[in-house]
Amino acid sequence: MNNMLIATALRKDLELYFSEDDLARNIFYTSSLPKDMVQCSLKIKDDMILAGLPYFVEAFRYLGAENLKLEAFEQYEGKKFLKSEKAEIKFELPFSIALTGERIALNLLQQASSIATYTNQFVEIAKEKGVSILDTRKTTPGHRSLEKYAVRIGGGHNHRLGQTDLWMVKDNHKSFFGGVKQAVEFFQSMKGFYTPIEVEVHNMDELDDVLSLGIRHIMLDNFTPEMIEQAVAKKPSGVTFEVSGGIRLSNLNEYLIDGLDAISVGALTYGAPSVDVSLKYHR
Repeated sequence: MNNMLIATALRKDLELYFSEDDLARNIFYTSSLPKDMVQCSLKIKDDMILAGLPYFVEAFRYLGAENLKLEAFEQYEGKKFLKSEKAEIKFELPFSIALTGERIALNLLQQASSIATYTNQFVEIAKEKGVSILDTRKTTPGHRSLEKYAVRIGGGHNHRLGQTDLWMVKDNHKSFFGGVKQAVEFFQSMKGFYTPIEVEVHNMDELDDVLSLGIRHIMLDNFTPEMIEQAVAKKPSGVTFEVSGGIRLSNLNEYLIDGLDAISVGALTYGAPSVDVSLKYHR
């Protein structure tokens, strides 16, 4: 990873994150903290995939920890850890920086690791059928970059980072424009030569309409497994079918149907169970 590029990319985000701690409100306190070097131990306290170390490291570098190098942590990013291993990652920081940055650094690391770990549980089940697991835009405002990155570390795929990555025809479009055909024609009028269109369908009649329009990417929204089987029987060559809606770890296997390309799960980013990490340090 290129440390300089990461630092540049994250600087505005970190400025916002640290503004919540309002360090300038009592600059006399923060400037008086001892700068003695302390031995730090990042403790892995759950079964997890560790993710977000670039954010973790850059949080301390933002505060002036120039001695901390991302390269020293790269071997741990995306690694599976077991709680029973009681793993620790050791490094050094000035006490003032460790104390000031630890909460934000740990928050970012915990959020990313939770999402990566949860995503990987879906991925491990779905890979047997060759079905890709996708995230959605149901991300925490201000944290999309972190959360989408964590999905990739967990083995998942990003659906789209923003609305204009792919024109997605949803219910509200169809309702406003007067139907599937009219909504598709609106997005075609945007003249995005390389911008694909995906259409969300809710029943077999809509699927037939969309297929007749030559759409290559189709989301089967809230389809039952039985409906998915009917849909894939009609699937033309070169068309991708994605399923979304109500899919959890507990019922994922029911949706892993031959001919299906992907399953998108909003809960990857808004419902991942938290994993536990902590930071301890001493002289």
